[in-house]
Amino acid sequence: MIRNLTNRIIIIVLIVIFALWIDFSQKINVINPLNDGTLFTHDLTPRLGLDLQGGLQVLLEADVAEGTQIDAAQMDIAREIVQQRTDALGVNENNIQVAGETRIVGEFPGLEDTESVLATIQQTGLLEFVDTGTTPFEEGAIIQTDYNAAETADGQTVYHTIMTGADLESVAVSQDATGIKYLINFTLTSNGADIFAAHTAANTGKYLTIVLDKQVISSPVINEAIPGGQGSISGNFTSESANAFAIQLRYGSLPIPLKIVETRIIGPTLGADSLNKSLIAGLIGMLIVALFMMIYYRLPGVVAVVSILVYASVAFAVFKWFHFTLTLPGIAGFLLSTGAALDANILIFERLKEELRSGRNLAQAIDQGWTRAWSSIRDSNLSTIITSVILFWFGSTFGATIVKGFSVTLALGVLISLFTAIYVTRTLLVVSLKSFKVDDNLERWFGI
Repeated sequence: MIRNLTNRIIIIVLIVIFALWIDFSQKINVINPLNDGTLFTHDLTPRLGLDLQGGLQVLLEADVAEGTQIDAAQMDIAREIVQQRTDALGVNENNIQVAGETRIVGEFPGLEDTESVLATIQQTGLLEFVDTGTTPFEEGAIIQTDYNAAETADGQTVYHTIMTGADLESVAVSQDATGIKYLINFTLTSNGADIFAAHTAANTGKYLTIVLDKQVISSPVINEAIPGGQGSISGNFTSESANAFAIQLRYGSLPIPLKIVETRIIGPTLGADSLNKSLIAGLIGMLIVALFMMIYYRLPGVVAVVSILVYASVAFAVFKWFHFTLTLPGIAGFLLSTGAALDANILIFERLKEELRSGRNLAQAIDQGWTRAWSSIRDSNLSTIITSVILFWFGSTFGATIVKGFSVTLALGVLISLFTAIYVTRTLLVVSLKSFKVDDNLERWFGI
């Protein structure tokens, strides 16, 4: 039968208790008994995808001339900058990934303030310090600079760019002495500090216009030389616009401009309705399968149902602990992996029946059933995992988040199902056989 059966039972019980603790908890706090401080804390709130809680999905595309070559490195940098900008805005659980060669897909579950996010991720964030001489500009005016001379229109005055946002080392938001106006404080790199100090010393009384994406933010007069590489940008900022502006500068300019091709807003009501229907469908399916297993396989079927419940509790605990995002396709992958777990049990039980029919005693039938079913279980689950890897690669490469979520939950479910089918089911079956006298009536207990 099984060696060290008591140890296996203890391990299974501990795993189930820990899994259920995670399943029914929203947050774990471990208190230090010495000083009542917190030793460890972990958020266990389930992460729901866009289709389950609503939110925003946006498709961005490189805004370049037709035929322009864009390499993968530029798209990866743009994706990372968009990710950092939205993270800094406080948008949690967002998912930004490259789709194809020129597109980026962004998903923001639970997002309410869609306008600020769209404005922030679309801006190229090219900051320029422009020498406009004796000419001041109103905030919001559009000017042409020599930084991208090829893009300037004929007949327009072109101003000289002293330096760009690439020379910024740090950016922070503060308020002036009155506590009313907001300022963007910046520190320059050593190279930027030298350029800034030399220019302000040579152009006292003239205007140094600060431009973001060719749009004037501020046009202050240089009152005196500014050494040390520190300064501030003033303008008609609100708290929100100042922080958004600082985020654009802090995380650099996009290597390529992006335009919004498509936006899709999913309401929370629709997401909740999808979640409820998915849970009801899954519950109904589980009940039907459980009835079939208990009617057809008798005692092993009851053991299989208990094993599947262990599988479900462990799988959900893993999803919560590691913060895997649950989506409708992900739930479908989870349910499919549940079928794989049952499939392993069915292979084992059918082999067990065959061994009993051939005249082996119960102990021999159990051992031979597991041994001979293992190759089929191994090969079928391995092929499923390989398929999941291919689907994950496809979803990551082409921005198909639906496929990606399905593949992740399917692969995790298959791995956990292997543990429950081989370790849990076999242990529970041996415990059941030791608890009931089944040798005298195998037909009744096993349905053979």
